This record gives sequence, C-alpha cells and structure tokens, in this order.
Amino acid sequence: MAHSEARCLILACGNTLRSDDGLGPWLAARAQERFAREPRVRVIARQQWTPDLAEDVAAAESVVFVDCSMESAPGKVQLIPVTPAASTVTLGTHELSAAQLLALGHELYGSLPADAILLTIGAASIELGETFSNPVQAALPEARSVLESTVARMLRAELPGASQRSKS
Repeated sequence: MAHSEARCLILACGNTLRSDDGLGPWLAARAQERFAREPRVRVIARQQWTPDLAEDVAAAESVVFVDCSMESAPGKVQLIPVTPAASTVTLGTHELSAAQLLALGHELYGSLPADAILLTIGAASIELGETFSNPVQAALPEARSVLESTVARMLRAELPGASQRSKS
C-alpha cells in the first residue's frame, strides 16, 4: 500500500455549504489541530466517501468514520460499530457508506481495521447554508469530546499490528 499506515484514521465526510452536513469536515479540522503532533493519527475529510479511500481504510488499525445523520434526532451524538457490508457487488463509483468502504478495503487489499466506528450527529438541516442548526451547534462540544476520547482509546488499545488485524 502506498500510504503510511496510521494506527487511527479519522475519515470525515460532509459538504460545508449544506448547513449541518458540514459537521464532518468541521470535526476533522478540530481533530487535525488536536492530534497534529500525533503521528499515529491521520485525518482525511472529503465531501463524500469514495472508492479511492479503501486503501487508507485497509491500511489503518482503527477507523473513526464521522458524518451527520438524517435518521437521528437533531443534535444526537452516537457511536455505532461498523462492520463490512455483506457484498461489494452493488457499490457505486462516487459515494460509499462506511460499511462499504470496509468491505472494499478487505476485498482489494485483504485487510480490515481491528476497530471501526461511526460517529454520527443528528442533522436538523442540510439546506444551503454555512452555519449549523441550533441543535447541532449545541452538540458540537459533546461530539468533539466523543471523537477525541474515541481516538485516545484506540491509540491506547493493545493492537500488536497484523496479529489483531484481519488479513486474508
């Protein structure tokens, strides 16, 4: 794999021009600041998750996916374990879910992170705009704290490299 292996990959997505959808990039920027001196953490923010990210996901020992959620109550912060999608047959070429990225990384590179989790925050609005809704604005401190503590936990985990990772 071409990329250096990160112990923990933070992979955020969202559109900063669509109100609460910009939450992922906002949290990624804060994580980049917080973990700037931590070489075991890599942060990537994109408007959407695309197939080219499968290599980064497969190379990481742990991954925190970050995105807003239209299914959750506005402002609700959740951590949801992610497992690979059952099949990559129906993968799109422009946008993938966290589960699809895990599956694609395993299919293409024969590797899965030992730990994968999705941090979501319920969105109230994804209309055009560059500001967060009141519920999301109120949830930002909690979301940031949850992200930082999750990354810290992943860095502390006793993962002896490949022996804990799923290799084919």
